[in-house]
Amino acid sequence: MALQAFVEKKFSAGSIEIIEKANTILDEYRRQDLVLTLRQLYYQFVARGFLPNKQTEYKRLGSIVSDARLAGLIDWAMLEDRTRSVEAINTWSSPASIVKAVSEQYLEDLWIDQPYRVEVWIEKEALAGVIARVCAELRVAYFACRGYASQSSQYEAGKRFRAYRRSGQRVVVLHLGDHDPSGIDMTRDNMERIQMFAGGPVEVRRIALNMDQVETFNPPPNPAKESDARAAGYIAEYGDQSWELDALDPAMLDRLIRDNIESIREPSAWRRREREEERNRAALVSVSSRWDRVLNFVDELDQEEGDGDE
Repeated sequence: MALQAFVEKKFSAGSIEIIEKANTILDEYRRQDLVLTLRQLYYQFVARGFLPNKQTEYKRLGSIVSDARLAGLIDWAMLEDRTRSVEAINTWSSPASIVKAVSEQYLEDLWIDQPYRVEVWIEKEALAGVIARVCAELRVAYFACRGYASQSSQYEAGKRFRAYRRSGQRVVVLHLGDHDPSGIDMTRDNMERIQMFAGGPVEVRRIALNMDQVETFNPPPNPAKESDARAAGYIAEYGDQSWELDALDPAMLDRLIRDNIESIREPSAWRRREREEERNRAALVSVSSRWDRVLNFVDELDQEEGDGDE
């Protein structure tokens, strides 16, 4: 645990109760190896009836959690801001160290022999960390659209998908977004622009948030934004309430993505590629553990080439 105190602070009985409930929720997700954003934590409070779904309560929770972390009462490692990060520069202690690191991180394209090529697109950048683990495990690219995807990102996606289609693969984009006027429309927009830039059919499959999931999991509702240009059509079909993707349990998002990907993945081709990857990784491990001998061998080759030039 990363409990670190930087300030001394006295909390009211109400705040202590909030802190204890926050730690209970965060511990549940720790056991699933998941880290939450503040907004996801807030929606867990709302879903469990601990707080009403009001912006003022979200701000209040944020203030209490911030003070509790500073006072050493909430684990720093269990909440993260996925919209801000420092870009670091990797350095290495020796050539052998980088070869060893590469051997540990070496991954091949396990989809190259598959009939399908899958990408996961999610509306909100703040949720990218939730889907990152399952996408990495299943070797699937993912993209945080930040609302409606930009023309440039759609164009680049079109180029990727053209290449996949030329190689004989069918492309499937799994899309996750809010259930509100714009969030629903983003799936349509993605499909139309992707197919335009890809020059052919691309399946865009909306896997969340859908009305059947709203009815099953009962996430806290918000008023549909009537100022949204798409509100009239949305309200006519779904009523005057909307729901945020953040309110869905992160473990459920993981399962949705996993189930959809595994339903179209061909297992035997996958296992063949995994075995080939493991053989190549073992070769890199062998090189890193014998770096001095490899270096001597290269020096001998350089010497031989130098003698031959004389």
